Amino acid sequence: MALLRVVLDTNVIVSGLAYPDSPPGRLVAAWNQGQLALVTSRYILGEVARVLPKVAKGRLTPAEVADMVGSFLFTADVVAPVDVREPDLRDPGDGAVLGTLLAGKADWLVTGDKDLLALSEGYAITTPAHLWERIGT
Repeated sequence: MALLRVVLDTNVIVSGLAYPDSPPGRLVAAWNQGQLALVTSRYILGEVARVLPKVAKGRLTPAEVADMVGSFLFTADVVAPVDVREPDLRDPGDGAVLGTLLAGKADWLVTGDKDLLALSEGYAITTPAHLWERIGT
């Protein structure tokens, strides 16, 4: 059976790394254990590199953050986001995240971003808790 292909939005990756027992943390662990296939983009990884040090509050050095983000390049399917013309997209920066879902032909975009979740009628977008409820063991 093919692995479920998921795009983990920046907020899910960062929360998952910071809080391993949370639904985002369980999804990150499932990916690390080979139970999910991660689809991402350099855009998302750039956001992770920018946000993670703020969340880690000094617990990670810049080199550790760079190594962590760099490891995604080798362990995930990194795609170039397609250009999305979505009139209901409230935050223009979310276009690259939605474009990653489409370019990577992922099964789900997993996010806590309310602006992206508002588009779930037209796209395969869900929350970490909902996806974990579906796949968790």
